This record gives sequence, structure tokens and C-alpha cells, in this order.
Amino acid sequence: MKVGVPKEIKTQEYRVGMTPAGVRELVQHGHVLLVEHDAGAGIGFGDDTYRAAGASIVDNPTELFAGAEMIVKVKEPQPPEIALLRRGHVLFTYLHLAADMAQTRGLRQSGATYIAYETVTDRAGSLPLLAPMSEVAGRMAVQVGAHCLEREQGGAGILLGGVPGVPPAKVVVLGGGVSGTNAARMAVGLEASVTIIDKSLTRLKELDLQFGPRATTLFATTQSIEQAVLAADLVIGAVLVPGAAAPKLVTREMIGRMRPGAVVVDIAIDQGGCFETSRPTTHSDPIFIEQGVVHYCVTNMPGAVARTSTFALTNATLPFVLALAGKGWRQAMLDDPHLASGLNIHAGQVTHLAVAQALGLHHTAVRDALVPMVQT
Repeated sequence: MKVGVPKEIKTQEYRVGMTPAGVRELVQHGHVLLVEHDAGAGIGFGDDTYRAAGASIVDNPTELFAGAEMIVKVKEPQPPEIALLRRGHVLFTYLHLAADMAQTRGLRQSGATYIAYETVTDRAGSLPLLAPMSEVAGRMAVQVGAHCLEREQGGAGILLGGVPGVPPAKVVVLGGGVSGTNAARMAVGLEASVTIIDKSLTRLKELDLQFGPRATTLFATTQSIEQAVLAADLVIGAVLVPGAAAPKLVTREMIGRMRPGAVVVDIAIDQGGCFETSRPTTHSDPIFIEQGVVHYCVTNMPGAVARTSTFALTNATLPFVLALAGKGWRQAMLDDPHLASGLNIHAGQVTHLAVAQALGLHHTAVRDALVPMVQT
């Protein structure tokens, strides 16, 4: 199969869909790799490194999209890229469609096949392709949150871990999944006072065993969230409903009652955000202040640590890319129902239930989208 790896064009996105090591694996399996000029520059890999791995370097995205059958990216396609997609293309990337009707409309009109990293599952019901970036985002959330608490950034001027004789900052983590757990781990390590809120008692028990007395766990209710948020210096939103829009756990009214100079970091912003006051921001303009509260809502947080993120992502995606390229996307999905969970759109049909429900669109079951094509 001809596999294309384009240069990312989202604002300040330095990651790339595949490392040279990943390219080499695909080439050794007999596939043709097309890599756009300077695609790996943001992580320190020049074109010669990709050539040495067996890739052909193409000059521009038009040439790459025209020559590739499957395209492996990091972020959702931007409008100029959507214009290059056509029926017969397979795009494997993060999509986060539930909060993006405009993108969904463009992808449906293209007629191509779209497989989203964030909805591929595994036997445990986890999200193996979302997990590495959730780990990065969770750890980064504490870094950026601590920075935003500095007075110069509009924060209250609080050191996250405090000092002898001065109490540490109160950090609340909404969601005890991968990103929330990694955020809590970093906050605990910096000696903040940490509270983790989740709606799963099983998960809360696991977190209690993991952190012991270093963190407090709370069952998620409207009251427990409100009380914790109003007392917090830093709130990290790390909730996730696979494929669906994030629930708005913190209302505008709650934000208005938070301490002046408090900070919220919304990791869930790709799925619409879990704070009612959130709106997407970029690495070039990452924060805004609303009702006295500093908001950090960058939609591609891991892009700031592009090298670490790209290696972690390729490690996770490579087995699936090999399956898709080796078997073809239809057979690969028929063989692996967990990969089939990643199919979001095919030939204009929305095939992921949570996405369809979030956007009010008709849902076509994955099996119904696959089987007719196999029979013909």
C-alpha cells in the first residue's frame, strides 16, 4: 500500500504522523512510504533521515495526497487538507468530531474513509491510541497550570508546592482516567494538595490504592464538584466520553464564584471542553481570563513537546497502521472489532454512534458500512 505522511499544518503543531523507525517497519513489510518535505523537522528529523528509512520525499501536500492511498497524520485535517481528500482515501488520525460539525460536514462530502485514533479500543475497553497523548497532556496540565498561577500570567501568585510555613496550592482533577491520573501524579510529585473526582467507585478505589494519603478521592456529584472547584487554586478538566462531546461539569456560575486568580486547564477541549466558559486556544495565544479565572484551553497540548509525543504516538499506532496497510482497511476491521471502533465516517456515513448523537446526525452501524463492500 502507498502510505502518506504529511507535514502538519495546524497552528504550532510540530508532531508528525510517523517516526523514521515507523517508516522503516512499513517499508520492510513491502509498503511504499511518501513523506512530505520537512514533515519531521519539528521533532529533529530531516528528510535524509526519512530517506534512509526507505521513504520517498515529496515536495507538497497536493503531491502526497494524490499519490497515497492511506494517510497517517496527528491532528484533524485542516480545510486545505480536506479539499485534497477523495473517495478511496483512508485517513488515520485524531479527529475529535463530536464538537466539530464543520469538519464533519467536509469529511462526509469527500467520500473518503476516516478512522479516528481516539475511538479505537482494546480488549479492556481502553483507548490505546488516545492513551499516550492523554499521558502527555495530563503531565503537561500541571506544568502549564503551575505557570498560569504565577502573577505575571494573571494567576493568584501561588507556588504549587508551597514552602515551609506556607500551604501548597489546592489542585482538583476532574476525571480519574489516563490524563487525570497523570495530572494527579505530577501534582502530587510537586507536593500540591490534590483531590481527584470521578464517577466510578471502582476507579476511585484504584486511585486511592495508588496515591494513598497523598491525594483525596471524591465521588462525582454536582455538590462535590462545586465544593471542590470553589476551594481550588487549579482545576484540571480531564473527563472523557469516547467519541462524544465532553460533559460541562463546571458551570459559568461556578467559574464566577471561584477565587480571583484561580486557574482552569481544560484537557477535554478537543471534545468541546468540560468548563462552560472554555473556548479553544493555541500555543501562540494559550490563555484568556474570564470572570477573574485564568483559562488554558490549547487544543493540541502535546504538540508543545512534539518529539516525546511523536515517539509515544508511533509506538501505539504502528501495529494498527501495519494491519490497515497489510490487509486493507475493510479486512483489518472485520478481523479486529477494536480497530473497527475507530471508524467514524465512511463514504459520507457517520459510523460512530457517539459522534452521530453529539451532532444530531444519522448513524450507520460499522458492520452495515463494511459488509456490503466486502460482498461486492
